Amino acid sequence: MDKKTALVPALFAVAAAAFYLLALNSKEHALTGQYETAKVLVARADIPERTLVQEGLVEVAELPRRYVAQDAIEVRVPTDVRMISNTVSRVRIPKGNQISQSALMPLSPGAGLALRVPPGYRAATLAIDGEMRALVKPGDRVDVLVTFDAVLNDGRREKATATLLQNILVIAVGRNLGQGLTSDRLRLDAAADEKSAAFSEKSAISLAVNPRELQFLALATQQGATSIGIRAPGDTEMHPIPVSMLRQLVGG
Repeated sequence: MDKKTALVPALFAVAAAAFYLLALNSKEHALTGQYETAKVLVARADIPERTLVQEGLVEVAELPRRYVAQDAIEVRVPTDVRMISNTVSRVRIPKGNQISQSALMPLSPGAGLALRVPPGYRAATLAIDGEMRALVKPGDRVDVLVTFDAVLNDGRREKATATLLQNILVIAVGRNLGQGLTSDRLRLDAAADEKSAAFSEKSAISLAVNPRELQFLALATQQGATSIGIRAPGDTEMHPIPVSMLRQLVGG
């Protein structure tokens, strides 16, 4: 047997061994992928449709990679949990289900103002001077005043101003719901607000009021001109404030 003939079986043996190793590595890779895990966000409890998703409503679960939804929110570092900030559920998410990106939408005017209303309260819209719109922000607290014609005992009328509501939470200013807008989104919403206000000298803010306060506010807007005073951060005190009459201003 010459050397060439002797090399043929050796070459076949090497090729077979290489094929075997390739198949073994492929199988090992498949098994590794089968048992690989990933950490994803799941619902801690049932999350109803159109609910503001907060960190208390979700938790991290470790699942086999092959069971992770394609658009699931993976948690690779602890701060990834913040990806749900300022989002709203498009559909009901049952307890234990993965939180997918397609099940969420950004908190925006399109999601509705109701999502910003605290339990037991109502959202009321109040017109303010256009210049004030740039100064008041969602999360601020304000007092609401009304200026009206008071009827005196002798039948005469006199201008008067009363503090109608105190320590009222601002939940929206125009289209800004306090959702942490990007600069581009803020610019677009500001342009939309300015376009809406082009036919009026007034802008609008939305306040969180209880049902009784809502009635007072509705009555006040029909009886006189309303205005607001912005409170300092942390100032929540409420005091009896007497009505101010025009005669006190002019010294009559």
